[in-house]
Amino acid sequence: MKRERGTLNKKSWKEVVGRAAANLFYERGYLETSMDDIAAAAKLSKGGIYHYFSNKNEILFFISSDCMDLILKDLEEELKKIEDNSLRIQYIISRHLGLYIKYMAEAKTLFFEKHLLSPKYLRIIAGKERKYLQILVNVLSEFFKGKLPRDTLNVIAFSLFGMCNNIYHWYNPRGRITPEELAEIIHILFYEGVKGYSKRVDKPASIRFGATQIGRWRTTPKYPVTRDPI
Repeated sequence: MKRERGTLNKKSWKEVVGRAAANLFYERGYLETSMDDIAAAAKLSKGGIYHYFSNKNEILFFISSDCMDLILKDLEEELKKIEDNSLRIQYIISRHLGLYIKYMAEAKTLFFEKHLLSPKYLRIIAGKERKYLQILVNVLSEFFKGKLPRDTLNVIAFSLFGMCNNIYHWYNPRGRITPEELAEIIHILFYEGVKGYSKRVDKPASIRFGATQIGRWRTTPKYPVTRDPI
């Protein structure tokens, strides 16, 4: 049964369509989903869909942009209320996982389908992602007391994102591990690792790696060295 468009305002209807499309993209993938599929899932006519979105790519952008807006909303303001840097890290993890689990279809669409966006839309999403990365990097930089270079902080930040974002492969929110317990487990694993790394950073390089290793790495690496963009 098709819905009457007059019962909701335009923003609400776009959210209805976006939610329906995200579920389909989550289950089938963006390329395998048609506008007819989205219209049927949203209980709208195909013409009704085009009243709100010009094409499927615009729907993908709406989902991706809305998801990033949820992630960024009030984050910096909330972090300012937390003085301890370790608690800031815990808050980011808990918040990220909470939103990811609540909006898993939208989050998976953002992470795995955004490369199909038009260049204009992709630049906008990339800008929002850079802002989120910068917020986490700033927290990590303060945790390490400014001792780490940006590339190293990026590695640590992306490691955390990887831990959080890949749960869709195996995590069941209705299983025996609650979202709160999951957040605590990931926080402990990440925080203990970061804390251990922090102790290594405080030591001289000759102690951390060994003077002979440092000399060898600078001259003749044992294995070919490649550097992926960070």
